[in-house]
Amino acid sequence: MTRDDLPSLLLLAAPPEPASRPSLSAAYKPALTAALAKLKDASRSQTLVVAVAYPVLRGSGLRHKTISWPETQHMLAGLYTIIAVVCAELSIPSYMNAGPGSVDARVVLIDHEKRRRYGQGYRAAIEPNNTSIVDLATFVSAYHPWRYIFSTDSEAAHELHSLYLKLAEGQQKLLQEQLITVKGGIALKVQSTEEPAPPSSPETKSYKTVCLGGTFDHLHPGHKLLLTAGAYLLDVPEKGSANTCTYVIGITGDELLKKKKDAEVLEPWDDRARNVIQFLSSILELSSEGWARVAAPKVEEKDGDFVSTLRDGTITIQCVRIQDPFGPTITQEDLDSLVVSAETRSGGQAVNNERAKRGWKDLEVFEVDVLDAGEVSDAPPSTQDFSSKISSTAIRRQIAEAIASQ
Repeated sequence: MTRDDLPSLLLLAAPPEPASRPSLSAAYKPALTAALAKLKDASRSQTLVVAVAYPVLRGSGLRHKTISWPETQHMLAGLYTIIAVVCAELSIPSYMNAGPGSVDARVVLIDHEKRRRYGQGYRAAIEPNNTSIVDLATFVSAYHPWRYIFSTDSEAAHELHSLYLKLAEGQQKLLQEQLITVKGGIALKVQSTEEPAPPSSPETKSYKTVCLGGTFDHLHPGHKLLLTAGAYLLDVPEKGSANTCTYVIGITGDELLKKKKDAEVLEPWDDRARNVIQFLSSILELSSEGWARVAAPKVEEKDGDFVSTLRDGTITIQCVRIQDPFGPTITQEDLDSLVVSAETRSGGQAVNNERAKRGWKDLEVFEVDVLDAGEVSDAPPSTQDFSSKISSTAIRRQIAEAIASQ
């Protein structure tokens, strides 16, 4: 992998409080705009990892961490909304494998408090906990090397950037041209019409098995939000144990999609499943080899499904072909939780009704926020309906029209 093919990093300091869509936009949109504009390249596609220092984990000891899932997914949704809006404004394709001129942006939350200090001589190392979220030292040790490292011009961002570089010493020889300072936003308390995440939401139970479903065609920001939010519900076993947590991803089979609009450019099931696994590997895998290991996660085919293990076998990704509306939720009894979007909200109750007929326990149902440009500051009217522009249906239409015009 040449330097030009490496992912780039945008380091963002802690979010404003409360973390509403307008306040997140005021704080982060300028930096995201600058980084995405810099990476837009007509000759190749680029990947941008947006890492936000966010003290999300609670509890003492590596094996007793908890999160407030409502607050966490709310943060993810806000960030992916801004990314989608900026990409729409700059005419940057934001889905995975979109080709030259595209930027595949992926959000990673880092558990880090501004006041945290590391002693002299401290060497960063990979120290996972019982969640999918890692601290700054682990992030530094597992996510590298980079094409560019972007940071903003605020005092908090400068402190974070300096600490990051200190922890990363010896991992990658960085040229000055690879370290780019971009304009930061402002921390404002902005009036919002959205439903805020409950302040100090109670800790959320984590689960041995988490399930969700979708087509995952041309993996876009909405898919990335859903997949990441679901991963943050996993109860990750300790390295070296014989246990694993399982993330079951139901992916609609090709047969059910034949009547979709522009079905001729719909990605085959195998490609969609591999894209899901590669994306999850990029935000979950922890290896001192960095991107060398993430680039090609091993995939095993079992009875037509795809299975991949991450973090030394402590996380299992199982991609299952969906041939009916319920998928694995009515064929696998040992599931614990189900993640849905606003569009599939009613499906959660339907799933539990079907499981009840079999005498199985209900799944705990969690709902992710929608991507809504209406709460992003300065979003022009042309992007107010951006959700329709980033849908898989809209992406296929754009691809089909481009092919027809050739």
